[in-house]
Amino acid sequence: MHLGNYLGAVRNWVDEQHKHDAFFTIVDLHALTIPQDPAMLRTKIRELFMLLIASGLDPEVCTLFVQSHLHEHAELGWIMTCTASIGELQRMVQFKEKSAKQGSDFISAGLLTYPALQAADIVLYDADLVPVGEDQRQHVEITRDIAQRFNHRYGDTFVIPEAVTPPSGARVMDLQNPTNKMSKSAESPQGTVGVLDDFKDIERKFKRAVTDNDGEVRYDVAAKPGVSNLLSILGGATGARAQDLAANYTQYGPLKADAAAAVIEALRPVQARFGELAHDLGEVTRLMNVGADKARVVASATLTRAKKALGLSID
Repeated sequence: MHLGNYLGAVRNWVDEQHKHDAFFTIVDLHALTIPQDPAMLRTKIRELFMLLIASGLDPEVCTLFVQSHLHEHAELGWIMTCTASIGELQRMVQFKEKSAKQGSDFISAGLLTYPALQAADIVLYDADLVPVGEDQRQHVEITRDIAQRFNHRYGDTFVIPEAVTPPSGARVMDLQNPTNKMSKSAESPQGTVGVLDDFKDIERKFKRAVTDNDGEVRYDVAAKPGVSNLLSILGGATGARAQDLAANYTQYGPLKADAAAAVIEALRPVQARFGELAHDLGEVTRLMNVGADKARVVASATLTRAKKALGLSID
């Protein structure tokens, strides 16, 4: 998890879990669309689970679980794959972009079919609302199409979900290339701030953040992307409006220093809670099991309903 994930999305999830019957899943099966190192994958799954709790998701309030811990996802994923058409899967923008990026390298069939598994991830929980950014709306649309096709063929089985735009989180761009979103796959790691980064490293990354040469501090994303990014991050970490913060600064140095300090203070409790969990992996395993058990109650009922509709039930 990097700062963009945290300020842009996860902190909103922490608020939303108290307003809805909310389900959050670590989609480790989707990670298999590219080859994985088993030990690293296992570590990262647990790390992300701990980070989400450390960020404020409460397993007693929401349902937080690991996708592969429930066989229902893979089973309904196959049913959704058989309900989708090759044509609509091939039209998915992310399939086109990712397969083109991989070029002549091995391209997993899962890269083509994973929207069907994602559809299963959604309809398993009778989800009526799916909070997504604009780049994910197409995935909710294909989920709706597949679910509606299934209902038309076999009877009313799945809730048809709607995409909703969550409250706007902080706009976090790469510190070295502020016209691009902060990303874990960025060419330079100096532009990305990890939630678990050492505080000295965070200070150093902000100190080296790209700005411009005119020396004026104002919020103007088009003309001053680097400065606007620093203001947005500072605002996201403190709860202030980025546009209002600009009046407090006449130089870039203090802005960089204050943005770094605000981020560190925002991440300090997250890192502390993560450290507690890392020293009690037995508790982490227990919480994973709690989440899986809660999710299974809903998922198993939905899968049973779908199998009966298909004629797969033995009773």
